[in-house]
Amino acid sequence: MSDATVFRNALPPATALNEYRLSSVLGAGAFGVTYLARDTHLERDVAIKEYLPADLAVRALDGSVVPVSTDHGYDYQWGRDRFLLEARTLARFSHPNIVRVNRYFEANGTAYMVMDYERGMSLAQMLKSGPAPDLARLCGMLLPLLDGLEAVHAAGFLHRDIKPANVFISENGAPVLLDFGAARQALGGSTRTLTAVLTPGYAPLEQYSNAGHQGPWSDIYALGAVAYRALTGENPPDAVSRMRHDIVPERLGAARGRAGEALGGAIAWALTLDEKLRPQHVADWRRALLGEARDAPAPARARTVAGTAAAAGSVQDLPRATAPSPRDRTRPVAARRTWWGWAGAAVVLAAILGGAALWQREPVAAAGAVSREAGPRRATPVPYQQAATERPPRERIERPGEGAVDTGEVRRRALREFRSTDTDGDGFLSRDEVRRMPVVTRTFDRVDADRDGRISAPEFVELRRVQAAAGVR
Repeated sequence: MSDATVFRNALPPATALNEYRLSSVLGAGAFGVTYLARDTHLERDVAIKEYLPADLAVRALDGSVVPVSTDHGYDYQWGRDRFLLEARTLARFSHPNIVRVNRYFEANGTAYMVMDYERGMSLAQMLKSGPAPDLARLCGMLLPLLDGLEAVHAAGFLHRDIKPANVFISENGAPVLLDFGAARQALGGSTRTLTAVLTPGYAPLEQYSNAGHQGPWSDIYALGAVAYRALTGENPPDAVSRMRHDIVPERLGAARGRAGEALGGAIAWALTLDEKLRPQHVADWRRALLGEARDAPAPARARTVAGTAAAAGSVQDLPRATAPSPRDRTRPVAARRTWWGWAGAAVVLAAILGGAALWQREPVAAAGAVSREAGPRRATPVPYQQAATERPPRERIERPGEGAVDTGEVRRRALREFRSTDTDGDGFLSRDEVRRMPVVTRTFDRVDADRDGRISAPEFVELRRVQAAAGVR
């Protein structure tokens, strides 16, 4: 069967994208296509990922990608912006266990990211085609992935879509984290069901709710689920069904003889439904895997999460406290919703979804981006990531005597203005950078809501939203 038959929406071989010439299709999924290509300047193979959400866009006769209708243009553009943000995020990392993006660009009405190409297969393919890895091999895979994940968290980001299909095993055995799923999260707000923006079995319960308290512990749950799959040979049950009948302890108990106390106990700890009782940091779980914290999983010893957590994909400076910080204690009651509160909401949501298929199948490219540079390079957190991640409501604000204002458009324009004004690229606006904006200069102290002496992207977006509502241009 030819590639053209299997991947009808893909670009044909020999297509030129800048200095790259496409050779074949490596894989395709609901959100894009990955190609094997040749860099004609450097004479080497690369992998190129194209943003092409199947539900929102189609390939035109001239090879360009266009929204399926004008109604889908908003969602398509928003997803493309998030795809580029993901590429910029990954380009900041230089770690052997994180997919390395060397370049990204826009063409054909869509966006592309260029990665190193290396032969191998996904962990999902490996688990299907061969025997389950032994204890030494499983630990030898988990520990490097933890190193990469720790670098991601230290830079202020979450992966949020760890699963066997997104773990690439190169020919030399090195595991690499793929697909950070930024476009999936952005598109999930209105165009697709929850099952499309998370992977049941690998997504923790907090990812089923917009009010879920996500953080490093969420990625740890997903990686624990990957270990569960490799150890038991079964996909883990989804978090919602576990609330009614949890078979995880039974399955892990049956496999503990082969896994050993340390690994079995560490997996059970990572798969704890209540996020407050899970390992809060990669370092905590690594010690458990190595048998250095056998008593850590005990609920009485589990840490209570303190400080701020990034519910929209950005995690910065989570303190290692044993009690809630003053800021936590003063949060509104709604923001401190108990686990059972939003977990119950998740059950209701699952009932609404009815018999919808829980498994999203997405072909995985047989390529990964791997940099062989030693050690992680700390990336600079991008403070406006949260503003770019949160999906703007498609509401309209009425201005006195005029038509309605599209708040989504206001937000997009504000973010573009913010990035062009942020000349030093630190993710904040200083007084000097806004000196050519009289209104912002005069109201700087009021806009700077957190009083840190600089304006963040969310603060700037809020200013422009208020101005738009008031009719100020």
